[in-house]
Amino acid sequence: MIYFDNAATTKPDENCLSAAAKYLTEKFYNPSALYAEGYNLHLELEEARRNIVSHIADPDEYEAVLTSCGTEADNQALFCGGRRGNIVTTYGEHAAVFSAANELARRGIEARFAALNPDGGVNVDSLLSLTDGKTSLVSVIHVNNETGAVNDINAIAAAVKKKNPRTLFHADGVQAYGKIPFRLSQNVDMYSLSAHKIGGVKGTGALIKRKKLVLSPYIWGGGQEKGQRSGTENVFGIKMLEFAAGKVYGSIEDNYKKISAVKNRLWELLDKELFVRISQGGGSPYILTVAAEGVRGETILHMCDDEGLIIGTGSACSSNSAKRYSRVMQACGIKENLIDGVLRISFCSNSTIPEAERAAEILNGAVRKDREMTK
Repeated sequence: MIYFDNAATTKPDENCLSAAAKYLTEKFYNPSALYAEGYNLHLELEEARRNIVSHIADPDEYEAVLTSCGTEADNQALFCGGRRGNIVTTYGEHAAVFSAANELARRGIEARFAALNPDGGVNVDSLLSLTDGKTSLVSVIHVNNETGAVNDINAIAAAVKKKNPRTLFHADGVQAYGKIPFRLSQNVDMYSLSAHKIGGVKGTGALIKRKKLVLSPYIWGGGQEKGQRSGTENVFGIKMLEFAAGKVYGSIEDNYKKISAVKNRLWELLDKELFVRISQGGGSPYILTVAAEGVRGETILHMCDDEGLIIGTGSACSSNSAKRYSRVMQACGIKENLIDGVLRISFCSNSTIPEAERAAEILNGAVRKDREMTK
């Protein structure tokens, strides 16, 4: 089997699983307890937080609010950061941000949405034109989860702060953390990430925030996470995130080059009479989005699955939507004759060129077969 739907979720790293297993069977204590075993576990979590942050920011300036997932981290950023005036985001956001912005609008906070460029990146001029003295929060996805377009969040954040220094800036980094080499600038106030996108396990995420930023809790209760997110800590999941992050960041530059070659090889072998490329150069090497005219992406997905290739048709979190077409693809201006045939092929650090070559063979065959059957 070839698994090329890593933007949806990755396989948990076996070495990290082995290292973290003791936090299920031996170090199972409550880290908020007063006895020695609990307190010692608390100290380990403090170290894990610093390590998770250190890959993208100075842990003396930033801290991690550990959450259940990237969606929760996004929700906390929006609901606790966008509390007055208006908020500005984009039509290219993950549903965790886009839906939260619409819910804020229902609660009386004006939500404004910036246009996209054809590759799925934000149109910066549009974004800045919507930002004004009453903007409390701007949220821009770092790597578009459907097209792989990379937004220069540091530059965008600086431009936003120039217009209104009081505006908070948040970025959804779920598809960037552990994959794209970068460091946060001081203009980025909050940054979301998720463990299961980089070889961790589902059920763990984090909102990286500036330490000086006073942020209201999103989940109330026992006051864990320094009062910013209540709930007994998922020690196993947090340690898995720490270990997985350490592993991918230990070879992030090499992985970036390797996966770029995998992506390029796959595109090279896809029949250009069958496929149109949506992901453009300069995007994340981990996502290749294409479209085939005259076919349904869902049909091709199942045909590929029968041949041992697992791919996606877009954001997995949007698959439950009643809407047939992706709003992101529509915002990119994808023509109606192509939008139904969009396929998202996404890689991880273990993806290989032979897998890409076989995947191209399966994809070409599936689209040809579908067209023949529908003539």
